Amino acid sequence: MLTKYYFMKKTIYFGFFACLAWIVSTQYACKKEGCGTTNTSYNNQSNSHNMGQNCMNCHNDGGSGKGCFTLAGTVYSSNSSNTTKPNGTIKLYTGPNASGTLKATIQIDAKGNFHTTDAIDLSSDVYPVVYGSSGNVQYMPSSTKNGACNSCHGSNGNKIWVN
Repeated sequence: MLTKYYFMKKTIYFGFFACLAWIVSTQYACKKEGCGTTNTSYNNQSNSHNMGQNCMNCHNDGGSGKGCFTLAGTVYSSNSSNTTKPNGTIKLYTGPNASGTLKATIQIDAKGNFHTTDAIDLSSDVYPVVYGSSGNVQYMPSSTKNGACNSCHGSNGNKIWVN
């Protein structure tokens, strides 16, 4: 009788602590990163994903992505290619064709993606310029106030590109 009671008590304790451990682990495993997390792309870095998709769908306040992106997108080797163009630079200017004031510089990673959680003032128009790793340059002919670059440019055409 004593042995049966001992094993029942041990099983109850084990079940209680196993359940408690599961509750604690799921609370931390499902925690969202939030907007306070820094996440910026760099040349040769290869931990980005989902090339051509709108990064802001997940990287927003309450989203499942790490950090809230202020500017993000994907660069391709041509407007008709699905090959991404790695290790270049995106620069935002206040005037067309790299004129005016330089507002931001973001490096393109090894997968062709660029992103930043840094504060960028997009309340006034900016003119993006793509600098390829080989030195080629591509100017966006119009201005934008939208940092979700793949919401207009993406894998389905009208891509951000540089040779």
